[in-house]
Amino acid sequence: MVDPTLIRQALDRPVRTTHLDALGRRYEGKVRDNYTTADGRRYLVTTDRVSAFDRVLGTLPLKGQLLQWVADFWFRRTAHIAPNHVLSVPDPNVIEARECTPLGAEFVVRGYLTGVTKTSIWTHYAAGARVFCGHALPEGLKKNDRLPEPLLTPSTKAPQGGHDVSLSRAELIASGAVTSADFDAAAALAMALFRFGQAHCASRGLILVDTKYEFGRDRDGTIRVIDEIHTPDSSRYWFAASYAERAAQGLEPESFDKEYLRRFLAERGFTGDGPIPEIPDAVKIESSRRYIEACEAVTGEAFVPNLEEPIARMRRNLGLG
Repeated sequence: MVDPTLIRQALDRPVRTTHLDALGRRYEGKVRDNYTTADGRRYLVTTDRVSAFDRVLGTLPLKGQLLQWVADFWFRRTAHIAPNHVLSVPDPNVIEARECTPLGAEFVVRGYLTGVTKTSIWTHYAAGARVFCGHALPEGLKKNDRLPEPLLTPSTKAPQGGHDVSLSRAELIASGAVTSADFDAAAALAMALFRFGQAHCASRGLILVDTKYEFGRDRDGTIRVIDEIHTPDSSRYWFAASYAERAAQGLEPESFDKEYLRRFLAERGFTGDGPIPEIPDAVKIESSRRYIEACEAVTGEAFVPNLEEPIARMRRNLGLG
């Protein structure tokens, strides 16, 4: 486990944004700064920005390095299931990738009836809904129960600052966001990746609760996984050993993803709208500690942070002087 004093040290040099314009045309996402080259490549810089409730909330120390580290772990181990966009990893915060045109949907797979956001499957179920994204849900389920089978619940891709909307396959295709052929091809990959992820996590004493996949089409027409895969940013993880006992007591499962930060904000009345409450340094450090714990538990490897000044290090590793 990383010494908390190192996390506190990284607190003073967050990667909020980058301006490495020599790499190519820049586009800023919620978490990643993207640079597109003329020859069909893209550099993705994973910053320390943290988002929840479809809002960018600030930064967490070392978050960018952690997310890239665990994403690379999964990209390498799932390449036999689904092609991905990675070409190389030249820096702890940077991936060189094939340029892909994103499909107009996010592919969310859920294994459990849970969530705290207004758009979560649990929120809908608790309000009496028994159909979610076209899937019929049985009566008698409680919060955090395992679903009879994993469900694909796709959503729109809202622009930054907007809110994603969960839709059924039919609704999403009818909206024109994605074709039926592309949807079905990506859906098959998403379900295969989720099954693989759940099996791996079970071997590590973890539950992969739900996750989000993004897909794009490269210049040759191949649909590839893009952005990230099975990171604590895009996925919810629980500890398997304590799940049943805590459920029997009516307690929330032990988690180590950004649900901790979501709960901190929700307890202060913030669920996506209005001003963002101030996040104390102690909460940021604890969030990062949980991210590190999550990533190390998932990979079975030790995370070794790079504490060099990040922008100068990136410029050196990318040959930008």
